[in-house]
Amino acid sequence: MLTNNTFKHGVHPPEHKDETNKSPIRQFPFAPLFILPVEMHIGAPAEILVRQGQEVSRGQVLAKAGGYVSVPIHAPVSGTIRSLGNVHTISGKMVQGIYIEPFPSSTQEVMEGTPVDVESANPEQILQAIQDAGIVGLGGAAFPTHVKLKVPDGKHCDTLLINGIECEPFLTTDHRVMLEQADDIFMGIRYLIKVTSAKRVIIGIEANKQDAAKHLAWHIPRGLPVEIKVVPVKYPQGSEKMLITSLLGHEVPSGGLPIDVGAVVVNVATTAEIGRLLPHGRGIQERVVTITGPAVKKKGNYLIPIGTPLRFVLEEVGVTDNISEVYMGGPMMGVAVSNLDISIVKGTSGIVVFGEEHVTKSEKIFPCIKCGACVDACPIFLNPSKLGILAKFEAYDKMAESYNLMDCFECGSCTYVCPSHIPLVQYFRLSKSIVRKRKTKEVTNA
Repeated sequence: MLTNNTFKHGVHPPEHKDETNKSPIRQFPFAPLFILPVEMHIGAPAEILVRQGQEVSRGQVLAKAGGYVSVPIHAPVSGTIRSLGNVHTISGKMVQGIYIEPFPSSTQEVMEGTPVDVESANPEQILQAIQDAGIVGLGGAAFPTHVKLKVPDGKHCDTLLINGIECEPFLTTDHRVMLEQADDIFMGIRYLIKVTSAKRVIIGIEANKQDAAKHLAWHIPRGLPVEIKVVPVKYPQGSEKMLITSLLGHEVPSGGLPIDVGAVVVNVATTAEIGRLLPHGRGIQERVVTITGPAVKKKGNYLIPIGTPLRFVLEEVGVTDNISEVYMGGPMMGVAVSNLDISIVKGTSGIVVFGEEHVTKSEKIFPCIKCGACVDACPIFLNPSKLGILAKFEAYDKMAESYNLMDCFECGSCTYVCPSHIPLVQYFRLSKSIVRKRKTKEVTNA
């Protein structure tokens, strides 16, 4: 079960997981108002079906998928649609959204839908059910899962990798899901095998979660082709490409996808949701979120309804008076929020809060000294130093064409090790956005 195989490079930031990794998942209180942006996944926004003043039931579809690369949004509570209008998002832009006021005396039972039997359903029916359930990648990417699972013509899936690594500091969401939702995980794997036709399944877990590895190994159902592999602790071990290298010894080609090496990678919490929702024909209305950080009083792992306002969350768990930064996700790949009026969305895996004494205030950025630390840290062997210099001179096309900018998955390892405090990953994130916009404009004008 234990393997020493791992990817080259990477970093070892402090883990900070002991504060919540033994905290059982608890139900979070319902907020007095829920805010649901229609753009909480990658792809086309969901299209609103409800109207102001309408009464809705928990689990009811409020917005349908806006296309193939899109998913619907389900009511996180039974209540009344108070308004439809613009809502704040973590990106800073305003998008269309739905405001729901819950019924104060409702039991908040979830609507039962049409069950999807794993034995009799065909792959297309399962994929449709996954889309209908509104399931996206719960590790943070929020990419529609049904799209990811569709094996392209001419490709085949040899191995299904269930990603239980959770290498991001502070976060323990996946850890607790593996300890508390094993039956759902294995049911989800049954659906995934049916869809991908994978011959074997590997659940990858980092060595700092030995209890989860032993727990899952003990509960593997008879006849299910699942094995557990424990890999060394290193960041960003949880990246798809890094995990494939560590577990299978394959390298995903530049610009390629896991299926190019015969693999499909699915987050363990996403797998559990598939196993939990499809047998009941339900949609996703809540998710497990780690709430932690030195400024949080009641740290833990909570089952929080989608659409719960961040401000309400912080009030419930209690925070110190001198908050400096709040991250959605972890400190390496998460985003520091600028507005507490945003809400918990499907991709919110964690909330990490820091006080003023825990944050180094705007250290001065010095010129690159060409020490090579970022080159040694980059897990996909880019040259962050050179890319950073090109970004400074706005040479975005050269970054993409000559230095493989678009292969960067923004893990932040380069920024973490830079002695000159250059915010490299922020430069690359902006540069990639500009490159994408230029390509879209070229296609539009063609």
